[in-house]
Amino acid sequence: MKLVYGLGNPGKRYALTRHNAGFMAVDVLCRRLKVSLRKTASGILYERARIKGVEVMLAKPMTYMNLSGEPFRTFRIDPQDLVVVHDDMDIPKGVVRVKVGGGTGGHKGLDSLCTVLGSGDFVRVRLGIGRPPEGMDPSEFVLSPLDEAEKEAFEEQLEQAADAVIMCVTGETTRAMNTFNRRSEPRMDGPD
Repeated sequence: MKLVYGLGNPGKRYALTRHNAGFMAVDVLCRRLKVSLRKTASGILYERARIKGVEVMLAKPMTYMNLSGEPFRTFRIDPQDLVVVHDDMDIPKGVVRVKVGGGTGGHKGLDSLCTVLGSGDFVRVRLGIGRPPEGMDPSEFVLSPLDEAEKEAFEEQLEQAADAVIMCVTGETTRAMNTFNRRSEPRMDGPD
């Protein structure tokens, strides 16, 4: 079974913040699959579903972001069966990227997961939120709510993240990377 694990912070205060991108992407998947997260075990809110014949567990930790790995102290998962969905300040706003393994880039939720699992060899679906405005503390930026101008574009980004997750859990991680990690070619202006 594959586990889709959206990172975020529980509670209404954090519901629409940039740091809850992982939670919101899991919510999009739940809506598409017509399931609701209601079961709890080992600090995780979850529900089982099938995506194109693959059994998956959609889940959100009910710990705060910095303790995202804690539920895995009692709930065991092979990192190769794990797809983590999270925000990433090093990716431009509105962009989705997919990768397998790698460092944490200082993301406290990923730090916690890698520490508890003893490995970072899991798939990551990363939602770019961009860098904070000059002079704004990064913690304040990720924990601030999306402004009205950002919400529509963010909804489209969440849909793309859900598409990427579906590819990853159905064995098409390479295709997901090829699809979402494309960089636009630089535009060459000038005479023909």
